[in-house]
Amino acid sequence: MKKINSFLYNEFIFSPRYRIWRHIIYWIFHTIIWALFWFIMGAPDSFGSNLFNMFLWIPVFMLFSYPLVYVAIPQLLLKKRVWQFFLLILAWGVIGIYINTGFRNYLYVPLQRAMGFDFVPATGPQSHSYLSMTTSAASIMTIKFFKLWMIKQRAWMQAQQEKITAELQLLKAQVHPHFLINTLNNIYTFSLERSPKTPEMLLKLSSLLSYMLYDCRSEKVWIEKEIGVMKNYIDLENERYGNKIEISWSVEGDTRQQSIAPLLMLPFLENAFKHCAAEEIEKPWLGVDLSVVQHTLRCKIANSKSEYVSFQEEGAGIMNVKKRLAFIYPLHHELKINDEGNFFVVSMLIKLEANLPAYIVPSPLTQMVPV
Repeated sequence: MKKINSFLYNEFIFSPRYRIWRHIIYWIFHTIIWALFWFIMGAPDSFGSNLFNMFLWIPVFMLFSYPLVYVAIPQLLLKKRVWQFFLLILAWGVIGIYINTGFRNYLYVPLQRAMGFDFVPATGPQSHSYLSMTTSAASIMTIKFFKLWMIKQRAWMQAQQEKITAELQLLKAQVHPHFLINTLNNIYTFSLERSPKTPEMLLKLSSLLSYMLYDCRSEKVWIEKEIGVMKNYIDLENERYGNKIEISWSVEGDTRQQSIAPLLMLPFLENAFKHCAAEEIEKPWLGVDLSVVQHTLRCKIANSKSEYVSFQEEGAGIMNVKKRLAFIYPLHHELKINDEGNFFVVSMLIKLEANLPAYIVPSPLTQMVPV
């Protein structure tokens, strides 16, 4: 059923490929409705005769309706030339009287007589016939106007989506440099000390760069990879602070074949290290608890801090995450940030999609691993 609805909405109604079929179906439906209407209203002819008569009127209805649909609406009404539009409607309405009467006098009635119909309509202007023609034109104009409005709405929605996508890319781009500068500073400090751990840190940095340069280009990434990046970052920061921070790390649930928008948890982790490593804290600690249960991700990051330091929600990293959550997971996320005096607690809940991500950019480093 979804495929049928998608075809009708995206292809049949709007695609030029089906234009002729749309007109054929419309006029068939139009003829049946009008024949049924006159039959119910007590016309002297049978339903079959009414159906045949309405079929004869289709060229007249087209001649009267199509100039209004394809000229008056797009060239006048949609260009805000309202007075010209109404003047044309009035003038065309007068011309329609002559079109209707001419067809009735010189083609319709003579054909009825030639075919020997029991009931032959009168010649000359007939109000009911003119009303049928103008009503048909009005219905087609309404359909055309509604279709053009839908096209405009779709274009507006697409523009809004493109705007949101551009904003999300900008927000991610703002996260990357901030994160990279801190990491590079860490490695630079170890290189000055000629630490033997520098190669391992460079390897982890290489993994982080690969993740941010390639994986983060897609809308979604595997949660397992996001968790791996967070673990690498924790290792790098822990080395930077000389392993003096007591770290607890917990991952529960099935993280396989689950996807999430990239870099939603890292800014909170970075913020946690910034505060828990303050010099005035005697025993700094940091805890990370992650769980994925029934397509719901729960992330809790708690860290020690100085009781004299208050949480700044207007920080660039935190504000970026809030904006991205609002864009990507509207009504499907919860974010709570609590300042408990001598420690911070960040709790984030995201309802993930049950299906796999539509497109994930593979990392070149991943592709080079021999199988």
